[in-house]
Amino acid sequence: MNVRKLFILGAGFMGMGIAQTAITSGINVTVFDINEKQLAKGRDTVEKMLQKNVNKGRMEENDMKSALANLSFTTEISDCSDADFIIEAATENQDIKISIIKEVDKYAKDTAILTSNTSSISITTLAGHIKNPARFIGMHFFSPVPLINLLEVVKGLQTSKETIEKTIAFGEKLGKVCIISKDEPGFIVNRMLIPMLNEAFVLIERGIGTIEEIDEGMRLGLNHPMGPLELVDMIGIDIELAVMEVLYHEIGDPKYRPAVLLRRMAAAGHLGRKTGKGFYIYHEDGTKTPNTDLLYCK
Repeated sequence: MNVRKLFILGAGFMGMGIAQTAITSGINVTVFDINEKQLAKGRDTVEKMLQKNVNKGRMEENDMKSALANLSFTTEISDCSDADFIIEAATENQDIKISIIKEVDKYAKDTAILTSNTSSISITTLAGHIKNPARFIGMHFFSPVPLINLLEVVKGLQTSKETIEKTIAFGEKLGKVCIISKDEPGFIVNRMLIPMLNEAFVLIERGIGTIEEIDEGMRLGLNHPMGPLELVDMIGIDIELAVMEVLYHEIGDPKYRPAVLLRRMAAAGHLGRKTGKGFYIYHEDGTKTPNTDLLYCK
């Protein structure tokens, strides 16, 4: 399948990360969002990231211009009608995703493959809301998308073999290493990751270690590129909580039950980097310091 055009639903952090990866792979991309300000923000983010790559010698100026020429934006969901691949990258909420998927299915061409970037929601459930569920599949990208080489391809009960093969080929064209998961809550990576992250929150609640000590322990002790609390701040406290809620609801194992601290932070609007405050406080000069407002932080 020669993918000439990709349509992305959602101009948030993940959607624009996918867009950046695709346009630098020579794919024509249209990003949809109902919020024009979000689209403008998304365009600015991609331009800045590519310019940063040029400044650091990772990319040629002409290659940046060629990539940006592949990128367009729209507030009309019907503009998906000529797309070969459609990726839903909205917030991690099943009702919102179903609503978007049902709407885009009205306009998508019959040969298009519809996908969701969900990290926890059932692909089988989402596929049940479109005309041809055999052409629906999960494409779980990892954050930040341009830097993380893994792509988790999730097959629902209705997903056809042809759809799986085409999705893997497309993922490889994006420069990703693909692993295949069946449609189980959390799939492969989050099924393992979530209990570790949740335990880090419990360590904070119980005062066993400071924010910095916990992150440093994982970076230096297990050679992780960033600590669990830094990671959750980057992903978003609200998104991580939503993923945990899905896993706990569907599996029922207490190890997936979100720590109270995470719920309180979400309620307070301390969502991580995007709000300037999470486990760390993010300053305008690009530095960060631990959030000492957290109840049991030393």
